[in-house]
Amino acid sequence: MSTSVTLLAGGVGGARLAHGLARALPDGGAPGAHGGLTCVVNVGDDTERHGLHVAPDLDTVMYTLAGLDDEDRGWGLTGESYATLSQLERLGEDTWFTLGDKDLATHVVRTARLREGLPLSTVTAGLTASLGVAARLLPVTDDAVRTRITTPSGELEFQEYFVRRRHADAVLDLTFDGIDAARPAPGVLDALHGADLLVVAPSNPFLSVEPVLGVPGVREAVRAGGPRRVAVSPIVGGRALKGPAAQVLESLGHDVSALGVARLYTGLVDVMVIDTADADLAGAVEDLGFEVLVTDTVMGGPAGRERLARELLALA
Repeated sequence: MSTSVTLLAGGVGGARLAHGLARALPDGGAPGAHGGLTCVVNVGDDTERHGLHVAPDLDTVMYTLAGLDDEDRGWGLTGESYATLSQLERLGEDTWFTLGDKDLATHVVRTARLREGLPLSTVTAGLTASLGVAARLLPVTDDAVRTRITTPSGELEFQEYFVRRRHADAVLDLTFDGIDAARPAPGVLDALHGADLLVVAPSNPFLSVEPVLGVPGVREAVRAGGPRRVAVSPIVGGRALKGPAAQVLESLGHDVSALGVARLYTGLVDVMVIDTADADLAGAVEDLGFEVLVTDTVMGGPAGRERLARELLALA
Protein backbone atom coordinates (compact mmCIF):
# COMPACT_ATOMS: atom_id res chain seq x y z
CA MET A 1 0.00 0.00 0.00
CA SER A 2 1.32 3.46 -0.87
CA THR A 3 1.77 5.81 2.07
CA SER A 4 2.40 9.52 1.88
CA VAL A 5 3.98 10.85 5.09
CA THR A 6 4.49 14.43 6.22
CA LEU A 7 6.83 14.95 9.17
CA LEU A 8 6.99 18.16 11.21
CA ALA A 9 10.56 18.25 12.42
CA GLY A 10 13.46 20.08 13.94
CA GLY A 11 16.62 19.12 15.76
CA VAL A 12 18.23 15.73 16.22
CA GLY A 13 15.05 13.83 17.14
CA GLY A 14 13.32 15.07 14.01
CA ALA A 15 16.30 14.24 11.83
CA ARG A 16 16.60 10.70 13.17
CA LEU A 17 12.91 9.93 12.73
CA ALA A 18 13.08 11.37 9.20
CA HIS A 19 15.94 8.97 8.51
CA GLY A 20 13.93 6.04 9.86
CA LEU A 21 10.92 6.94 7.71
CA ALA A 22 13.10 7.30 4.62
CA ARG A 23 14.53 3.82 5.26
CA ALA A 24 11.06 2.34 5.79
CA LEU A 25 9.45 3.89 2.70
CA PRO A 26 10.12 2.81 -0.90
CA ASP A 27 12.92 4.58 -2.78
CA GLY A 28 14.19 6.38 0.31
CA GLY A 29 10.95 8.32 0.68
CA ALA A 30 11.11 9.87 -2.79
CA PRO A 31 7.70 11.34 -3.69
CA GLY A 32 5.87 9.32 -6.33
CA ALA A 33 2.94 7.05 -7.00
CA HIS A 34 3.88 5.00 -3.95
CA GLY A 35 3.62 7.99 -1.61
CA GLY A 36 6.83 9.31 -0.12
CA LEU A 37 8.17 11.50 2.67
CA THR A 38 7.97 15.27 3.03
CA CYS A 39 9.76 16.88 5.98
CA VAL A 40 8.48 20.32 7.00
CA VAL A 41 11.29 21.84 9.03
CA ASN A 42 11.71 24.62 11.55
CA VAL A 43 13.64 27.73 10.48
CA GLY A 44 13.33 29.66 13.75
CA ASP A 45 16.92 28.81 14.68
CA ASP A 46 18.37 30.08 11.38
CA THR A 47 21.10 32.63 11.91
CA GLU A 48 23.82 34.59 10.14
CA ARG A 49 27.44 33.79 10.95
CA HIS A 50 30.43 35.34 9.19
CA GLY A 51 28.07 36.78 6.58
CA LEU A 52 26.55 33.39 5.79
CA HIS A 53 22.97 32.13 6.17
CA VAL A 54 23.09 29.10 8.48
CA ALA A 55 20.00 26.86 8.79
CA PRO A 56 20.83 24.36 11.56
CA ASP A 57 17.60 22.35 11.61
CA LEU A 58 17.33 22.09 7.83
CA ASP A 59 20.97 21.02 7.65
CA THR A 60 20.70 18.47 10.46
CA VAL A 61 17.76 16.80 8.71
CA MET A 62 19.47 17.05 5.31
CA TYR A 63 22.81 15.62 6.47
CA THR A 64 21.09 12.79 8.35
CA LEU A 65 18.95 11.83 5.36
CA ALA A 66 22.08 11.91 3.20
CA GLY A 67 23.93 9.61 5.61
CA LEU A 68 26.58 12.29 6.17
CA ASP A 69 25.79 13.29 9.75
CA ASP A 70 28.10 12.98 12.71
CA GLU A 71 26.05 10.42 14.60
CA ASP A 72 27.95 10.82 17.87
CA ARG A 73 27.18 14.54 18.11
CA GLY A 74 23.84 14.39 16.31
CA TRP A 75 24.66 17.48 14.24
CA GLY A 76 27.23 18.54 11.69
CA LEU A 77 29.06 16.35 9.20
CA THR A 78 31.15 13.30 9.86
CA GLY A 79 34.89 13.61 9.25
CA GLU A 80 34.90 17.39 9.66
CA SER A 81 37.95 19.63 9.85
CA TYR A 82 38.11 23.15 11.26
CA ALA A 83 40.95 24.95 9.47
CA THR A 84 38.70 27.80 8.33
CA LEU A 85 37.34 28.32 11.84
CA SER A 86 40.87 28.43 13.24
CA GLN A 87 41.87 31.05 10.68
CA LEU A 88 38.74 33.09 11.37
CA GLU A 89 39.66 33.12 15.05
CA ARG A 90 43.21 34.19 14.19
CA LEU A 91 41.73 37.06 12.19
CA GLY A 92 39.77 38.23 15.21
CA GLU A 93 36.37 36.66 14.50
CA ASP A 94 34.21 35.35 17.35
CA THR A 95 34.04 31.59 16.75
CA TRP A 96 31.82 30.26 19.54
CA PHE A 97 29.40 28.97 16.88
CA THR A 98 31.31 26.01 15.48
CA LEU A 99 31.26 25.57 11.71
CA GLY A 100 33.28 22.85 10.03
CA ASP A 101 34.98 23.24 6.66
CA LYS A 102 32.55 20.96 4.79
CA ASP A 103 29.57 22.48 6.57
CA LEU A 104 30.75 25.95 5.56
CA ALA A 105 30.48 24.92 1.91
CA THR A 106 26.74 24.37 2.41
CA HIS A 107 26.31 27.84 3.89
CA VAL A 108 28.39 29.49 1.14
CA VAL A 109 26.23 27.91 -1.56
CA ARG A 110 22.97 28.65 0.28
CA THR A 111 23.91 32.29 0.86
CA ALA A 112 24.99 32.83 -2.74
CA ARG A 113 21.75 31.42 -4.10
CA LEU A 114 19.63 33.41 -1.66
CA ARG A 115 21.45 36.56 -2.77
CA GLU A 116 20.57 35.66 -6.36
CA GLY A 117 16.95 35.99 -5.28
CA LEU A 118 16.00 32.33 -4.98
CA PRO A 119 13.66 31.44 -2.09
CA LEU A 120 14.94 29.22 0.70
CA SER A 121 12.68 26.34 -0.39
CA THR A 122 14.18 26.33 -3.90
CA VAL A 123 17.72 26.55 -2.52
CA THR A 124 16.99 23.68 -0.13
CA ALA A 125 15.67 21.52 -2.97
CA GLY A 126 18.90 22.10 -4.88
CA LEU A 127 21.09 21.25 -1.89
CA THR A 128 19.21 18.04 -1.10
CA ALA A 129 19.36 16.93 -4.72
CA SER A 130 23.12 17.53 -4.78
CA LEU A 131 23.54 15.36 -1.69
CA GLY A 132 21.36 12.56 -3.06
CA VAL A 133 18.47 12.99 -0.60
CA ALA A 134 15.38 11.32 -2.07
CA ALA A 135 12.77 12.63 0.38
CA ARG A 136 11.40 16.14 0.01
CA LEU A 137 12.72 18.69 2.50
CA LEU A 138 10.75 21.93 2.94
CA PRO A 139 11.45 24.88 5.20
CA VAL A 140 8.13 25.71 6.81
CA THR A 141 8.42 29.21 5.34
CA ASP A 142 10.63 31.13 2.93
CA ASP A 143 10.22 34.19 5.13
CA ALA A 144 12.52 35.14 8.00
CA VAL A 145 11.29 33.80 11.34
CA ARG A 146 13.67 34.04 14.28
CA THR A 147 13.18 32.50 17.72
CA ARG A 148 14.04 34.74 20.67
CA ILE A 149 14.30 33.54 24.25
CA THR A 150 13.36 35.58 27.31
CA THR A 151 15.58 34.55 30.24
CA PRO A 152 16.36 35.98 33.70
CA SER A 153 19.39 37.60 32.02
CA GLY A 154 17.25 39.26 29.35
CA GLU A 155 16.22 38.41 25.81
CA LEU A 156 18.59 36.23 23.80
CA GLU A 157 18.85 35.34 20.12
CA PHE A 158 18.27 31.60 19.78
CA GLN A 159 21.83 30.52 19.03
CA GLU A 160 23.16 32.78 21.80
CA TYR A 161 20.92 30.87 24.21
CA PHE A 162 21.37 27.43 22.69
CA VAL A 163 25.02 27.28 21.67
CA ARG A 164 26.97 30.09 23.30
CA ARG A 165 25.28 29.77 26.70
CA ARG A 166 24.68 26.01 26.29
CA HIS A 167 20.92 26.40 26.99
CA ALA A 168 21.68 26.84 30.69
CA ASP A 169 19.31 29.80 31.18
CA ALA A 170 15.76 29.31 32.38
CA VAL A 171 13.29 30.03 29.58
CA LEU A 172 10.65 32.48 30.77
CA ASP A 173 9.03 33.18 27.41
CA LEU A 174 9.44 32.64 23.69
CA THR A 175 8.74 34.93 20.77
CA PHE A 176 9.10 34.26 17.06
CA ASP A 177 10.04 37.43 15.23
CA GLY A 178 8.40 37.69 11.83
CA ILE A 179 6.06 34.74 12.26
CA ASP A 180 2.80 36.68 12.01
CA ALA A 181 3.70 37.94 8.54
CA ALA A 182 5.23 34.67 7.35
CA ARG A 183 3.56 32.46 4.76
CA PRO A 184 3.95 28.71 4.39
CA ALA A 185 6.56 27.82 1.78
CA PRO A 186 5.24 26.38 -1.50
CA GLY A 187 4.18 22.78 -1.00
CA VAL A 188 3.80 22.93 2.78
CA LEU A 189 0.02 23.13 2.99
CA ASP A 190 -0.38 20.58 0.19
CA ALA A 191 1.89 18.21 2.12
CA LEU A 192 -0.21 18.65 5.27
CA HIS A 193 -3.55 18.16 3.52
CA GLY A 194 -2.44 15.42 1.15
CA ALA A 195 -0.63 13.06 3.51
CA ASP A 196 -1.92 9.68 4.63
CA LEU A 197 0.06 10.06 7.85
CA LEU A 198 1.12 13.29 9.55
CA VAL A 199 3.80 12.89 12.21
CA VAL A 200 5.02 15.39 14.78
CA ALA A 201 8.60 14.28 15.45
CA PRO A 202 10.06 13.85 18.95
CA SER A 203 11.40 17.39 18.67
CA ASN A 204 11.33 20.10 21.32
CA PRO A 205 7.65 21.21 21.42
CA PHE A 206 8.57 24.84 22.08
CA LEU A 207 11.86 25.41 20.25
CA SER A 208 11.33 23.19 17.20
CA VAL A 209 7.63 22.41 16.74
CA GLU A 210 5.95 25.65 17.80
CA PRO A 211 7.83 27.79 15.22
CA VAL A 212 6.48 25.39 12.58
CA LEU A 213 2.90 25.35 13.84
CA GLY A 214 2.95 29.10 14.41
CA VAL A 215 3.36 30.01 10.75
CA PRO A 216 -0.13 31.20 9.75
CA GLY A 217 -2.12 28.39 8.15
CA VAL A 218 0.02 25.51 9.42
CA ARG A 219 -1.65 24.84 12.76
CA GLU A 220 -5.04 25.22 11.10
CA ALA A 221 -4.11 22.70 8.41
CA VAL A 222 -2.98 20.18 11.03
CA ARG A 223 -6.13 20.67 13.10
CA ALA A 224 -8.34 20.28 10.04
CA GLY A 225 -7.58 16.58 10.02
CA GLY A 226 -7.70 14.34 7.00
CA PRO A 227 -4.49 12.37 7.48
CA ARG A 228 -3.92 10.21 10.51
CA ARG A 229 -2.09 12.50 12.96
CA VAL A 230 0.56 11.17 15.32
CA ALA A 231 2.99 12.80 17.75
CA VAL A 232 6.00 11.13 19.34
CA SER A 233 6.92 12.34 22.81
CA PRO A 234 10.49 13.67 23.16
CA ILE A 235 10.32 13.05 26.92
CA VAL A 236 11.19 9.55 28.12
CA GLY A 237 11.05 8.68 31.79
CA GLY A 238 10.88 12.34 32.79
CA ARG A 239 13.90 13.47 30.78
CA ALA A 240 14.84 14.53 27.28
CA LEU A 241 17.19 12.28 25.39
CA LYS A 242 18.74 15.29 23.62
CA GLY A 243 18.61 19.03 24.17
CA PRO A 244 16.72 21.23 26.64
CA ALA A 245 13.12 20.03 26.19
CA ALA A 246 12.84 18.97 29.84
CA GLN A 247 14.24 22.27 31.15
CA VAL A 248 11.96 24.32 28.90
CA LEU A 249 8.87 22.36 29.91
CA GLU A 250 9.71 22.90 33.57
CA SER A 251 10.59 26.59 33.33
CA LEU A 252 7.39 27.32 31.40
CA GLY A 253 5.28 25.56 34.03
CA HIS A 254 4.49 22.23 32.34
CA ASP A 255 4.87 18.69 33.62
CA VAL A 256 8.17 17.20 32.54
CA SER A 257 6.62 13.99 31.29
CA ALA A 258 5.03 12.37 28.26
CA LEU A 259 1.70 13.45 29.78
CA GLY A 260 2.90 17.06 29.86
CA VAL A 261 3.79 16.82 26.19
CA ALA A 262 0.43 15.23 25.37
CA ARG A 263 -1.38 18.16 26.96
CA LEU A 264 0.43 20.49 24.54
CA TYR A 265 -0.83 18.48 21.57
CA THR A 266 -4.43 18.05 22.71
CA GLY A 267 -6.77 18.71 19.79
CA LEU A 268 -3.89 18.64 17.34
CA VAL A 269 -3.16 14.92 16.84
CA ASP A 270 -5.05 11.65 17.16
CA VAL A 271 -2.34 9.36 18.53
CA MET A 272 0.37 9.96 21.14
CA VAL A 273 3.37 7.67 21.00
CA ILE A 274 5.08 7.27 24.37
CA ASP A 275 7.97 5.14 25.54
CA THR A 276 7.63 1.88 27.42
CA ALA A 277 9.26 3.67 30.37
CA ASP A 278 6.09 5.80 30.54
CA ALA A 279 3.57 2.99 30.15
CA ASP A 280 2.00 3.96 33.48
CA LEU A 281 0.95 7.30 31.92
CA ALA A 282 -0.98 5.69 29.06
CA GLY A 283 -4.33 5.86 30.83
CA ALA A 284 -3.94 9.54 31.71
CA VAL A 285 -2.96 10.33 28.11
CA GLU A 286 -6.00 8.41 26.84
CA ASP A 287 -8.18 10.46 29.19
CA LEU A 288 -7.12 13.55 27.20
CA GLY A 289 -8.77 12.00 24.14
CA PHE A 290 -5.77 10.37 22.47
CA GLU A 291 -5.17 6.91 21.22
CA VAL A 292 -1.88 5.78 22.72
CA LEU A 293 0.91 3.66 21.30
CA VAL A 294 3.38 2.47 23.91
CA THR A 295 6.66 1.37 22.35
CA ASP A 296 10.41 1.84 22.44
CA THR A 297 10.85 5.42 21.24
CA VAL A 298 14.61 5.52 21.85
CA MET A 299 15.68 5.15 18.26
CA GLY A 300 19.43 4.72 18.58
CA GLY A 301 21.03 3.78 15.27
CA PRO A 302 19.50 3.31 11.81
CA ALA A 303 17.83 -0.02 12.64
CA GLY A 304 16.06 1.45 15.67
CA ARG A 305 14.92 4.46 13.67
CA GLU A 306 13.48 2.25 10.96
CA ARG A 307 11.77 0.02 13.52
CA LEU A 308 9.96 2.99 15.09
CA ALA A 309 9.12 4.38 11.66
CA ARG A 310 7.48 1.11 10.62
CA GLU A 311 5.37 1.13 13.79
CA LEU A 312 4.20 4.65 12.92
CA LEU A 313 3.48 3.70 9.32
CA ALA A 314 1.28 0.87 10.58
CA LEU A 315 -0.94 3.53 12.19
CA ALA A 316 -1.84 4.90 8.76
